[in-house]
Amino acid sequence: MTSVARGTAPDWLNVSRETLAKLEAMLSLVEKWNPAINLVAQSSLTDGWQRHVLDSAQLFPLIPAKTKQAADLGSGAGFPGLVLAIMAQATMPDMHMTLIESDKRKATFLMQASRLLDVPVLVRTERAEVLSPIEVDLITARAMAPLTALCGLAVRHLAADGLAIFPKGAQADRELAEAATLWRFDTHQMQSQTDPSGRLLALKNIQNA
Repeated sequence: MTSVARGTAPDWLNVSRETLAKLEAMLSLVEKWNPAINLVAQSSLTDGWQRHVLDSAQLFPLIPAKTKQAADLGSGAGFPGLVLAIMAQATMPDMHMTLIESDKRKATFLMQASRLLDVPVLVRTERAEVLSPIEVDLITARAMAPLTALCGLAVRHLAADGLAIFPKGAQADRELAEAATLWRFDTHQMQSQTDPSGRLLALKNIQNA
């Protein structure tokens, strides 16, 4: 998969120039803060546009148009939650994003970034497993935990007909098999646009096996 220049959109990403500019500004903020609080692996920022921004942005087309309340678990640097919130401003303005991040320094970054970028989000500085159920339409999480654990968090926080979207790498099949020993769910899979070995897993109707 060919890398694209920073601040530009690949063929599969249909967003405005204003949205691209805001996404690029977000990446600049991550680069500025990263030496102090290690938001992401420093080496990954050599191609942060592809590795983080576009890798997050590819989740957006999977979000149902009716989504009103969304939550991103273990938001860290805002990938994918803040990226999705930026993208929603133009085409899904009624979608409200909650970023859940237990690390206070990372949560401070998220609050500052959302203010500087003028992207309204709610930042919750709590652990997702102890946070009171929030009953959202959509849950996302990227590089946070194995699928088995993510299913448990999704059951805790999703509304009855909610959707969970989890990008996974080369071990997606193994994680699906392990999760299926404890959970039942309907799965839709898509090839990652940014990682040849990766897939996007969209799960619904998650319940105990």
